[in-house]
Amino acid sequence: RESKSGAVDFRSEKAGIIHAGIGKVSFENKKIEENVLAFVSAVVKAKPSVAKGDYVKRVTLSSTMGCGIKVDLSSFSV
Repeated sequence: RESKSGAVDFRSEKAGIIHAGIGKVSFENKKIEENVLAFVSAVVKAKPSVAKGDYVKRVTLSSTMGCGIKVDLSSFSV
């Protein structure tokens, strides 16, 4: 129910890795791009004030069991 209204569940690991579903294989590329930008922006906004340096260093997209594809962060203005 919440996912249809735009809520996203995510989980993080000790190493600072965040896992989140940002789309489905059936989504158009533009929609995936919008979702990635919105998610990265939300993560950056949630950055604690005491955290120093780059908060988001890398973004990699993959399907559930697929290989990861690295995303160039310079293409986003976050």
